Amino acid sequence: MRVLLHVCCGPCTVYPLEVLRSQGHEVKGYFFNPNIHPFREFKRRIKALVDFSEQKKFKVDIDRNYGLTEYLRQVVFHENQRCALCYDMRLEYIAEQAAAQGFDAFTTTLLYSKYQRHAMIRQKAEALAQKFSVQFLYQDFREGWQQGIDQSIAMDLYRQPYCGCIYSEQERYDKKMRKPKSKLGT
Repeated sequence: MRVLLHVCCGPCTVYPLEVLRSQGHEVKGYFFNPNIHPFREFKRRIKALVDFSEQKKFKVDIDRNYGLTEYLRQVVFHENQRCALCYDMRLEYIAEQAAAQGFDAFTTTLLYSKYQRHAMIRQKAEALAQKFSVQFLYQDFREGWQQGIDQSIAMDLYRQPYCGCIYSEQERYDKKMRKPKSKLGT
């Protein structure tokens, strides 16, 4: 299958790309992440992704528009639903791109993270697949969590310490705000 892979960053792409390629899929990446804050972090993630794509001969389109304003317009006063809103923004865009570019399916590196809400991602992506008449390829990439970390370190890729949004940045560095890991990955 021709698969459009939504990528949030280089390190989170390592394992999913390896798995998808090993399954015989032709994979192209798409970086669309209006949630990332601050601007320097956005730029660092793009650079790491470019480095990764060059090392792995991985074609990736990069939306270099810093979309923080639009992201904040969606989530301000809805902070408790921010992940769902963020998934909606990113996955809808990717599903639409997959359909418009004639891909057989789309998926996302968000399914690699232990910190993302997999059931919610899957539900939203499956609904978008129907909306845009393109298949959503679900795969739980979390089993390769450590392998992806080890490979990204060996590749000397910048590895970010939080999901990217301003709220997760606060949770990462403000110990009073941290959520227990076991509740996040379901």
